[in-house]
Amino acid sequence: MRDTDDEHWMREALARARDAARDAEVPVGAVIVRDGELLAAAANRTLRDQDPTAHAETLAIRAAAASLGRWRLDDCTLVVTLEPCAMCAGAIVLARLARVVFGAWDDKAGMAGSVGDLLRHPRLNHRPQVRGGVLQEECGAMLRDFFAARRGRIDAPLEGPFTDQSAR
Repeated sequence: MRDTDDEHWMREALARARDAARDAEVPVGAVIVRDGELLAAAANRTLRDQDPTAHAETLAIRAAAASLGRWRLDDCTLVVTLEPCAMCAGAIVLARLARVVFGAWDDKAGMAGSVGDLLRHPRLNHRPQVRGGVLQEECGAMLRDFFAARRGRIDAPLEGPFTDQSAR
């Protein structure tokens, strides 16, 4: 996919993240694309489902696998608004996704370069291509605004997790 395609699909993932925010979920959205076509889309549903594994990435992976009738997604790209956590990175590797594109870096739990890099660990049998920081300001702002509102601080500073990590 070209960079412009990545941005297009990230906007689709952002739309899913907005859906999550409306439902009081952490605003993370994910889409899975194959041959330029949307295969699956999901938003975080941990509160709604009372399921700690109901992250946008895992839900999108399940939907894509069901749609294709196979667990190997080696010809697919996952686009997600936040750097995947350890659980989601593990699911990405196990699903054999060809490529991962994410928006905001996560200095607290990110496993694509922030806290660790499970996606590209040399001992694993699969390592997807990874591109981080796509529309990172929009993705990060959505998360910062969400958490600031939950803390009752609409004017929260733009520091901390989800900040610019373009030097990586």
